[in-house]
Amino acid sequence: MIHVDQSVGAAIAMFLRGTQKERPLTHDLIAHVLHALGARIERVIVNDLKRGTYFARLILSAENELHQRKTIEIDARPSDCIAMATQHSAPVYVTGEVWEEVEDMAKVLRKIEDESSESGESDEDNK
Repeated sequence: MIHVDQSVGAAIAMFLRGTQKERPLTHDLIAHVLHALGARIERVIVNDLKRGTYFARLILSAENELHQRKTIEIDARPSDCIAMATQHSAPVYVTGEVWEEVEDMAKVLRKIEDESSESGESDEDNK
């Protein structure tokens, strides 16, 4: 489980829902700049965990006017990477080392879902 800033969480929720916005948000701005430069988001890799802080890489690919392709790796907050990946339907990967370090939260998440369904709340109410 990765905790995200409320504004990034709201952006992720908007991207998941396909919500139209009056003005571009920061993630939209970055996406527009990448598009203008001929770059696209290939994937996100959550690649490290140090003292409870996750680290991630945003992997971009860009093609120049000669159709030469270049791969670019950018260090970024996992929350921003996840928002960008969600916006562009890009895959999110976790390295084996990070995966082995984290606690399995499946039971906790199932309990939250069960409690929500018992109280009559829909999934939409919890987002």
